[in-house]
Amino acid sequence: MTAIEDSVALVTGGQRGIGKAFTEQLLARGARKVYATARNPRPSDDPRIEPVFLDVTHGYSVTDLAEQATDVDLVINNAGVLHPAPLLTGDLAQVFATFDTNVYGPLRVVQAFAPILAGNGGGALVNIHSFLSWAAGSGAYGASKAALWSLTNSLRIELAAQHTQVVGVHLGFADTDMVSAIPTEKIAPADVARIVLDGVENGENEVLVDEATRTIKAALSGPVENLALPSLRR
Repeated sequence: MTAIEDSVALVTGGQRGIGKAFTEQLLARGARKVYATARNPRPSDDPRIEPVFLDVTHGYSVTDLAEQATDVDLVINNAGVLHPAPLLTGDLAQVFATFDTNVYGPLRVVQAFAPILAGNGGGALVNIHSFLSWAAGSGAYGASKAALWSLTNSLRIELAAQHTQVVGVHLGFADTDMVSAIPTEKIAPADVARIVLDGVENGENEVLVDEATRTIKAALSGPVENLALPSLRR
């Protein structure tokens, strides 16, 4: 269980979409400071927001930030990319880029910030997955989120000794630029941030944001054919 009030948070991809919603919700709950990262950080009028450069695909960028942000006690790994392409015919360079950002990127952040979290009492780590972690048919993106889910579950065990709460988050489509072209029902980023931070404060290890996610997870115990996205089932 991690208190948001008076915390110092790091939100990767914290200036747009869900990341921006996290930044705003953290401050609304009394966070003392939020490091809101971006590849092209924009200044903020709020003195509690510290816009900082971060490219999670470059180790030096992550370690440079860790040397600067030594007061962090809450890390939200939100940064991600979506390159829509089938696995059989997709560009392998984009597959590698997807995994570099969505899997290795969060791991770089965790490796750099785990000692900081330990030094500040344990704190919390939040990794943003997707219901596509479990649903087949979304190419490299879904495969990368499945890998991140597994990574999160192992990190929870490895970080237990330093009393770091590890929260895995699964959700359907949020109303962001990343999925603006997909014609489907979407959840508001503000609702995502609210539900996830409720889970953090309640001591949860996993947060299923919406009903679509709960439905997909329930299907894990059934035939694998049921894990295909509804539009792809035959």
